[in-house]
Amino acid sequence: MTVVSDTSVLIHLARIDRFNLLRHLFSEITVPETVWQETVSGGKGQPGAPELQSARASGWIEVASVNTETGTWRLLHQALDKGEADALALASQRGADLVLLDESAARNRAEALGLRKTGTIGLLLRAKREGLIDRVQPALDALRATSFWIDESLYRHALEAVGERSEET
Repeated sequence: MTVVSDTSVLIHLARIDRFNLLRHLFSEITVPETVWQETVSGGKGQPGAPELQSARASGWIEVASVNTETGTWRLLHQALDKGEADALALASQRGADLVLLDESAARNRAEALGLRKTGTIGLLLRAKREGLIDRVQPALDALRATSFWIDESLYRHALEAVGERSEET
């Protein structure tokens, strides 16, 4: 399975100490050089940077170049930030089975390109369904405690999707 990731999913999972879920869900993930730079160089010492470096050293994260000579790449770069645009361009160029991203504008572009996508919340739901975590609510609450915004209806819908009820924490 070819999986390409944007920066946000990597950082948000690292912030809540759930980066390891990626390794359990996917045998390999590819990130564009831009995502590597944003996470590791630009985020030196921040959540996501050491995790991504370790994952690359272990061989399950690949850093790849994006073909910047395509019309798709140019159009994506006009509409999105560099990491999102490169992740979508790389996913399109490689015929990826799945692209990992959170921002709604990028998710809309993924749909327009015919790419299957999921984000941080979707990965947490999958992890619960596959028995990798016992409950989703603590992870969602931890995300809310960071800069990750979750609409109340999405929060409740996510919990319902895996048979959990909202409990005050």
